[in-house]
Amino acid sequence: MTRRLAVLALALLLAVAAPAARLKELAAVEGVRDNQLIGYGLVVGLAGTGDRRQTVFSAQSLTNMLERMGVSVPPTAIQVRNTAAVMVTGTLPPFSQPGGHIDVTAAAIGDATSLQGGLLVMTGLRGPDGQVYAVAQGPVVTGGFVAGRGGTQQTLNHPTVGRVPSGAIVERPSPTRLPGGRLRLQLRQADFTTATRIAEAINRRMAPAGPAVARAENSALVSVDIPLAYASRTADFVADLEGLTIEADRPAKVIINERSGTIVMGKEVRISPVAIMHGNLTVEIQTTFAVSQPPPLSSGTTEVVPQVGVGIKEEKARNVVLKQGATVEELVRALMAIGSTPRDVIAILQNLRAAGALEAELEVI
Repeated sequence: MTRRLAVLALALLLAVAAPAARLKELAAVEGVRDNQLIGYGLVVGLAGTGDRRQTVFSAQSLTNMLERMGVSVPPTAIQVRNTAAVMVTGTLPPFSQPGGHIDVTAAAIGDATSLQGGLLVMTGLRGPDGQVYAVAQGPVVTGGFVAGRGGTQQTLNHPTVGRVPSGAIVERPSPTRLPGGRLRLQLRQADFTTATRIAEAINRRMAPAGPAVARAENSALVSVDIPLAYASRTADFVADLEGLTIEADRPAKVIINERSGTIVMGKEVRISPVAIMHGNLTVEIQTTFAVSQPPPLSSGTTEVVPQVGVGIKEEKARNVVLKQGATVEELVRALMAIGSTPRDVIAILQNLRAAGALEAELEVI
């Protein structure tokens, strides 16, 4: 627990000294985006871990594929345990061109127990418009396995989902296009102050003496007019913008994960003058069962008698006083000095927020 608090304090120190970020980390060009692809296919070559007879569509898919190859077999006449029906998904990066390779993921949709050692046969990947943008095929890498049977079965990781590295070939260009005349920058974290600073930085760089070319439309969008000097070089203009450094503004926020005892706080968090008194009260109740044995030759019966013991332990309260302008770093250092655990810090932060002394948004995840 103390080590985790030390890591938290180190993270706070690093956050205070964080430099300005580049524009490419703060915003993205509207329209320059990934595209999701999906397809339905078959994984063959499994060692008896494929779909069973209950999964009807895998047998139908296999017979349809065989029929296209000139082999006619009715679906009810085959029972192949080495085949599994899968959903194949992938992400088409912006500006992808035919011949490029992308990674895909295959996930069993029937009752197959493992895709280990399987081979994904040719599967078309379609976009939201129904067009085939890539074709996937190759060996499936699961990173897990299933061994044994019945009560002695051992499973490692998740063997019903696997990846095919560089297993899809792009067949159709990505629909992404760079806009002309005007760019719209979408902030990854909406903030009015950051949007204004981005527009000011672009104007200082691209129009130091002329009319402004960038303006913040709202907290999440900055529009930029492409100068005449870059009229036919939009990619160069975007590259020049990406290198601009801007000091992003973040709202004061404290993130708490009670399940893992993790606390993340930014340097903007301030604490009003406050006194904190924290102590632990432990009440322990134990019940033991004793056997009451009657004397020999008596008419009594043997009975189980419960014995209840109550113990109370209260630790001495520990006191912390924070003055005007105290920071989160000072709070964490003070709490570490009195031996507080992450659970204690979480409780104290929640009480500070309830008392109005924590000048930040408290979010529990």
